[in-house]
Amino acid sequence: MGLSTYGSPSPGIGGRIKIDPTDFEVEEVSRYPLPDPQGRFTIVRAESRDVEQNALVQRLQRALGLPPGAIGFAGTKDRRAVTRQLLSLPVAPQRLEGLELSGVRLEGAYRAREGLALGNLYGNRFLLRVGALSGDPQNIAERARAVREELKVLGGFPNYFGPQRFGEVRPVTHLVGRALVLGSAQEAVDAYLTSGVSGPAPQGHEARAAYAEHRDPARALREFPDTFTFERSLLHKLAEGKNGAQALRALPRSLRQLFVHAYQSYLYNVALSRRIFEGLPLGEPVAGDHLVRIAPDGLDEGRPPVPVSEDNLPEARDWVRGGRARVAGPLVGTDTPLPRGRPGEIWAKVLEEEGVAREDFHLPEAPELSSKGTFRALLAPLPRRLFPGDGEPRCEVASSGEEGASLRFDLLLEKGQYATVLLREFLKSGAILPRDPPSPSSEPSSS
Repeated sequence: MGLSTYGSPSPGIGGRIKIDPTDFEVEEVSRYPLPDPQGRFTIVRAESRDVEQNALVQRLQRALGLPPGAIGFAGTKDRRAVTRQLLSLPVAPQRLEGLELSGVRLEGAYRAREGLALGNLYGNRFLLRVGALSGDPQNIAERARAVREELKVLGGFPNYFGPQRFGEVRPVTHLVGRALVLGSAQEAVDAYLTSGVSGPAPQGHEARAAYAEHRDPARALREFPDTFTFERSLLHKLAEGKNGAQALRALPRSLRQLFVHAYQSYLYNVALSRRIFEGLPLGEPVAGDHLVRIAPDGLDEGRPPVPVSEDNLPEARDWVRGGRARVAGPLVGTDTPLPRGRPGEIWAKVLEEEGVAREDFHLPEAPELSSKGTFRALLAPLPRRLFPGDGEPRCEVASSGEEGASLRFDLLLEKGQYATVLLREFLKSGAILPRDPPSPSSEPSSS
């Protein structure tokens, strides 16, 4: 997934996250649409446990008889977690009364004129527990404190896209996106149906492996579990004789867009890893960089990026040091200028190795999935508080002794930032830096 380096050099604490869904609680800091008694949308807060976002939306659509794309939401949440977020639905609030979905609770429904769209939130609050820690509790707390201090010196943590961007159980969305961007809808369908069968064997592993060999969609429909609704939608279209591009249209547009966005995220992660490896700063611009301007509320203003040259470098550094801008990298699309100078050389190499260019993000077979691209800050600010209580890491020893010790985190992150990425700095596994510069084709497994 492109996460090959860290921002902090300390070895970390080890351990595991999401041992149980209740170990990972996410509360959306929402932007509530204004109430309107005559509004056509119902806004509702959904609490779910261990439910994947697209599956949640699809289950609601089926229960209410809504077409794909009818339900709006502001951000994609983790699957193995307890999550709370707003949804918008084009139905009356009364339609939700008595509606029962396993693992889901709906509350606080009200009418509004406007629905929700991606990005309509301020951020997310996370209450997390890292378990299965081994060693002396005091030593674990000291190691956590050391990582925190190193990230403070860095000015934040590398703003990678986290694993859930690529699929928590089977991280293949970027592989599907790559096939789409390179112009092969059929390869995209194959990747979605068969990729990821060489690792651990989750549900459906045997069906995917079998389809990879026989390529018979009618037979695969008998082999794929009924719960694999998206895969079965593709297989139904293939069994009808549809080609790859036609079959993909059976999937929700939001999911198809996610494929392209995930590939953009992957390219960004690889380039960010290389920048860290080569020692270029994240919190201070160099000639060739771009800046995104930051509003007083701390969020990206959404204006065009500011290119940095030798001429405006002193001013650019003042902007960043004053909190008015952040160094950014492109989520490559048709309209994103690439960095110049040394940052540009890194990006050019990544794109060359992937065999992709900016113009490839115009998709003639699926123009609705084309992407102009945007920019994303390379460094995410460290939350003001990382740990509960007085803000100091306190390691708890499990009474049963079966899971070892645990450490709790209390985070408030801006929209678009990943708690799993920040936790990765504290947990760590494997080498801090790879022996060779990370590449798309060969990267160490450190996430």
